[in-house]
Amino acid sequence: MKLAVIGTGYVGLVSGVCFSDLGNDVTCVDHAAGKIHMLQQGEVPIYEPGLKELIKKSTDAGRLRFTTDLAAAVRNADVVILAVGTPSLPNGEANLSYIMEAAREIAGAMNGFKVIATKSTVPVGTNEKLESLIRQHSSHSFAIASVPEFLREGSAIRDTMNPDRIVIGTESQQARELLTALHQPLTDRILLTDVRSAEMIKYASNAFLATKISFINEIANICEKVGADVTRVAEGMGYDKRIGSSFLKAGIGYGGSCFPKDTEALIQIAGHVDYDFKLLKSVVEVNRDQRFNVIRKLETILGDLSGTTIAIWGLAFKPETDDVRDAPAYEIMASLIERGAKIKAYDPVAADNFQSNLKHSRISYCLSAQEAALGADALCVLTEWREFQLIPLAAIQTWLKKPNLIDGRNIYSEEELAGTEFVYYSVGRPNMSKGVREQIPFLSF
Repeated sequence: MKLAVIGTGYVGLVSGVCFSDLGNDVTCVDHAAGKIHMLQQGEVPIYEPGLKELIKKSTDAGRLRFTTDLAAAVRNADVVILAVGTPSLPNGEANLSYIMEAAREIAGAMNGFKVIATKSTVPVGTNEKLESLIRQHSSHSFAIASVPEFLREGSAIRDTMNPDRIVIGTESQQARELLTALHQPLTDRILLTDVRSAEMIKYASNAFLATKISFINEIANICEKVGADVTRVAEGMGYDKRIGSSFLKAGIGYGGSCFPKDTEALIQIAGHVDYDFKLLKSVVEVNRDQRFNVIRKLETILGDLSGTTIAIWGLAFKPETDDVRDAPAYEIMASLIERGAKIKAYDPVAADNFQSNLKHSRISYCLSAQEAALGADALCVLTEWREFQLIPLAAIQTWLKKPNLIDGRNIYSEEELAGTEFVYYSVGRPNMSKGVREQIPFLSF
């Protein structure tokens, strides 16, 4: 099948590469000439394990190409996949200007019947607007479909090639058959539905997962008060098939390009139909507050943070990605700067992306975990990179000026801490707290 994928961000690039690996002829399109040149040279503008190798495999086989020429790609395609960004506007609504502009260009390039499948996350009713817009600018027949993506950064290839389900929302039988055939090699769990339901499935799924994260973080905060261990609580909850174990890991909250954007957008969608989504508003509030518990812990241990040096390990919103969009580290580091602290920060792959968005005279971006920790008054682990877990705590203790460790991702075990002198706090595990526990029996994290 011949595909044109419009947009080479995470969704578009990974989708296009994976479809080409399945034997389809794929052209990925982007207006950013620099990005396209990089891809044509075999370089990848995002960090995603395995993606570079898969791109080389498909380009060498002649099944995958990259271009800025949208018109040529559309004319040659049976299916046009829309995967352009829909970032948040200041009021939380999705910015649809990019996808609307792409639709206009597609309409102008059409030379016959096309299936136009939207993978971008868009508010309910957007595909109908796209259909109307394309119809205004083209006399050719076409079919619109909503095919939301559910990949996770850091495991995007595995998620794309082994999906839990494929959702296809369309009113066209021809589009339904074509898109089913395209996705059939991936899974037989294909849900065929109407367009609006498909659009809503994406938002509802992300909102529910964000709710699970905020819920377990609230449980962790209570565990700190009552002396329970949130990891055991989550384990016990997860055995219940009605609940499941995924997204029940307590920490400093979610970030990234999807959950923050999609929860805010769904709140706005509800508001437009005069519905006050109180639960989701609370989820967002809990998540925003959770990251500041790192600051509260530091102040508990060190008092006034002015003049202190704080080491930060992890800037990406999650491991195995260089994506720093809405990463908790931004607000945590901004709060430290406000309090007069100096920061030494390190991330295995995301430091450049992060530094381009946050520069300050009191922030030093380091080239290694050791460099960041050396001479610091405390270390805060904000991303659970495996590299950090492999560093012996005994070594970390020698690097720090003071053995203060805030584990925002619960990466260390009781056995690892045994025999160390760390003043240690994690998330929802009060019995793991060491150092000043007698002075502060239960600390709300």
